[in-house]
Amino acid sequence: MDYILVGVGGIFGSILRYSLGKYINKNIDKEFPFGTFIINISGAFLLGFVSAVGSNKNLYSLFGDGFCGAYTTFSTFMFEGVTLIKNNKNLNAMCYVILSLALGIIGYYLGNCVGSVI
Repeated sequence: MDYILVGVGGIFGSILRYSLGKYINKNIDKEFPFGTFIINISGAFLLGFVSAVGSNKNLYSLFGDGFCGAYTTFSTFMFEGVTLIKNNKNLNAMCYVILSLALGIIGYYLGNCVGSVI
């Protein structure tokens, strides 16, 4: 049952990531990878929330492992960071990496706090 829940959550998470990333990147400055940045920060918040309220193993499999696991993307984060460096956008690369990590941790923490109150 876990595999089915993770798979279903993953389907929806990956579709939302793809759609939202395309939309954001189409409508925002291309000098900074805002699509992946926003998706990863919001995904960290969601995972923090799910971790706090997800005492049910099936709900965590669906939303935590499945949805959030497919919604966020570490590989694209690495690709875009290296691409910025290769394109001599070193300040953008440094901001992207540092802000992604810092705000990801803060986002998870805030999501966990909100989930703990509920």
